[in-house]
Amino acid sequence: MSTPSTPVFRFAPSPNGELHLGHALSALLNAEWAEHSGGRFLLRIEDIDLARCTTEYEQGIYDDLAWLGIDWERPPRRQSEHFAEYKAVLDRLIADGLVYPAFMSRGEIRAFISEHETPKKRWPRDPDGVPHYPGVDRELSARERRRRIASGEPYAWRLDVAAALARISTTLAWSELLGQYSDNPERVEAHPEQWGDVVLARKDVPTSYHLSVVVDDAAQKITHVVRGRDLYYATAIQRLLQEILGYPAPLYFHHHLVEGPDGRKLSKSEKDTGLRRLREGGATPADIRRMVGLG
Repeated sequence: MSTPSTPVFRFAPSPNGELHLGHALSALLNAEWAEHSGGRFLLRIEDIDLARCTTEYEQGIYDDLAWLGIDWERPPRRQSEHFAEYKAVLDRLIADGLVYPAFMSRGEIRAFISEHETPKKRWPRDPDGVPHYPGVDRELSARERRRRIASGEPYAWRLDVAAALARISTTLAWSELLGQYSDNPERVEAHPEQWGDVVLARKDVPTSYHLSVVVDDAAQKITHVVRGRDLYYATAIQRLLQEILGYPAPLYFHHHLVEGPDGRKLSKSEKDTGLRRLREGGATPADIRRMVGLG
């Protein structure tokens, strides 16, 4: 078990496709940083998407990591085995009035935004370019919410970001480490309002990426979150959740992304950058290190 001074790192892939070079970079950085600091390296299987995640892809994760020479503590944490924990935290947020049921379908959202957006006043977008959810459901009465839920309408639980921010008395921020193996962080102000009211759970799955990752990091006592730059701005929402739930804040390091030939970040659909295909084509773990910029 770890002591308060023991660094704890984690690699948290989803088994909904094969690992690619970007995953290799993140896994290698976490494992080697843990070894360098005398810390622990944990593997987490983020499999809350029961429709897309498979045991075959999960086994592929284990095979790819073993081939890279990476070892991890057994057993890994599998998110699908902890839905009760996420539900308990969600119920707490519901009781605190910090989430609300959102009933609008994707088509209704698009229609609403199209009606209210003008050339001179663009509807707000999050850092990924996705339009914010319209806030009409926030204004529903408790009675109307219960009626619609009881009638069987599909809904998602969304975080009321404004209400959550109102519970915080200090400026929200996180500590971003300045480089690999660094213990020198800079303070980055967090602006979760840039994301709008994000989904924290759905009717049939009592969690989402943001909620489960925050609960897991706290449960596993993660001290260092080392992950790709594409999740840099998502840290703001996770810091907000940590703050309102009373969880400790890890240190963060967002590493460079491994890009494809077109200059975009890699996707699991791009088979030519998949570790299994590269391995079958004769690549070695040393080749992978060079390909991801670790030399």
